[in-house]
Amino acid sequence: MSDFTISKLKPIGTILNFGIIGFAIHKMLFFVFVPAIYIENFVYSILTIYFFFFFFSSILILVLDKIKGKNINYVGYSFLLLTTIKIGIAYAFLLPILSIQLPQTAIEKLNFFIIFIYFLAIETYLTIRILNNKQ
Repeated sequence: MSDFTISKLKPIGTILNFGIIGFAIHKMLFFVFVPAIYIENFVYSILTIYFFFFFFSSILILVLDKIKGKNINYVGYSFLLLTTIKIGIAYAFLLPILSIQLPQTAIEKLNFFIIFIYFLAIETYLTIRILNNKQ
């Protein structure tokens, strides 16, 4: 029988809550400061980027939680490895944005990196919580 419990999903709920809060703030700031025509011409919508990073952050935290169950000493190394892999995938996801030069491209690049850093901070926070809950 699997040792999968509701407590294993608590970090995903944390990612989801922070993601929703970040998305709401992000949308409000864009509504106020960024022309709608720029947002309409983005390669990826803000929601798509949030879903992308939510998915990878969730996978990363679930894998780290599984590794913690086997050997807590490898959680930090695994975090670094998985984050590096995520950076590579995020770069591939970012390539279409990097390959075009339109007036909104600078805003779209900044938007992408802000979301990336935001989710990286959430992952780091959750990884620290995993490491602090040694049993």
